[in-house]
Amino acid sequence: MKKKQWLLIGIVWAIALLLNVAARSVNGFAEWYATGVYPFWVNTVGRLLSPLPFSIVEFLLYGSILFVLFVFLRGIFLVAKGRTRLLSAVHGAARRVALTGGILLLVFTLGGGINYQRKTFGELAGFLIEKSSVEELKALCEELVEAVNRDARHVSRNDEGICIVGSGLRGEAVEAMMRLGEQYSFLDGYYPKPKPIAISDILSYQKVTGIYSPFTLEANYNRDIPGYNLPHTLCHELSHLKGFMREDEANFISYLACIGSDVPEFVYSGNLTAFVYAGNALAGADADAYWEIRSQLAEEAEMDLAYNNWFWQQFEGPVAEAATQMNNTYLKANSQSDGTKSYGRMVDLLLAYRRSNQP
Repeated sequence: MKKKQWLLIGIVWAIALLLNVAARSVNGFAEWYATGVYPFWVNTVGRLLSPLPFSIVEFLLYGSILFVLFVFLRGIFLVAKGRTRLLSAVHGAARRVALTGGILLLVFTLGGGINYQRKTFGELAGFLIEKSSVEELKALCEELVEAVNRDARHVSRNDEGICIVGSGLRGEAVEAMMRLGEQYSFLDGYYPKPKPIAISDILSYQKVTGIYSPFTLEANYNRDIPGYNLPHTLCHELSHLKGFMREDEANFISYLACIGSDVPEFVYSGNLTAFVYAGNALAGADADAYWEIRSQLAEEAEMDLAYNNWFWQQFEGPVAEAATQMNNTYLKANSQSDGTKSYGRMVDLLLAYRRSNQP
């Protein structure tokens, strides 16, 4: 029995590792998988779980923690009562850990891991990513400030003047992505509804606005984050369900989806988030130019940014620092290191998009 268990463990690990090697080494394999196989999982597992209003992966996580705790305490009890030997219990635990780890790696690989090696959104959309001048970056920031100022006065706000979003947020995010799919065929198709994390403080303490689950094909989001950031976050997570796993590319796809929406809060979210990225890049390249442009930002937008800063400052601490370090390690392990193309992939794509729309 033990030999069969180890054989099964070896097979699971071997399949998972071979798929990862193929994605990195076999030309065209990742793109074939992302466009030919991965949509099947979205259209089956994703479609099956989408109607449920809560995040399945969140409750699987809580359940797994309780189950592991139960098994651990049960093992201690059995050893203490002499019903099993300590060495036997350790070996059994090792087999369970090895099998669980292999299954998780395999499911992660099939649910999104391979997609990290696919063609980039920029390549598929035909955007030329190149170094850009500071003048181009300044022009981009000026255009984004103009768009933000136009939108800022048309969004819903609470009594304190902070942007809020309506109850149709989840459905509109799907509509925005489907509308974008009419323009880019590789974004076309079915989208499950994004789901709020019930205990969103877990994400807030990690300074995470949303998270895609490759285990349940769910787009999850932190429901506590500032309103202006919610539409962009939802569309960002949904972009992963089309196989685009790079975070900066997901940000850009989300920007396109938001500005193409008919809902003012979505348009505002896309443009303000884009300005934050472009503005940060300009601040590093020409601080004086940045502050000159920033001074033109509407008061309503400044209030939203100030509230955003206040919100995240509440969660400063070692948990956030550790989570950031772990996330950086995870991204590097999945080949999300572009080097110094110019201003970062999100801003490079914004600049490339701007150039493509110029006569």
